[in-house]
Amino acid sequence: MAREGWLQAPAGRDTKRFCRDPASWSQDPWVFVDSGLPLPDQPPLLRTRQRLHHADARDLWRRLRQQGWRPVPPQWGAAVDP
Repeated sequence: MAREGWLQAPAGRDTKRFCRDPASWSQDPWVFVDSGLPLPDQPPLLRTRQRLHHADARDLWRRLRQQGWRPVPPQWGAAVDP
């Protein structure tokens, strides 16, 4: 899994960010899954954060892709230009 990945719902702006938990990655890999809604000209509305084992996060990614979620560029955070 890349360091970070983003998926967006097929109908709407609901977004999930998958990000490695750096404190656990070398021993027992875990992933943070943040759910939120990017808002124009405002900070995003962050709704939930889950911490999943790497295998469970990968399964969630696959299920969401099968449901029509699509990969998108970063929607919030340091990687997004203000």
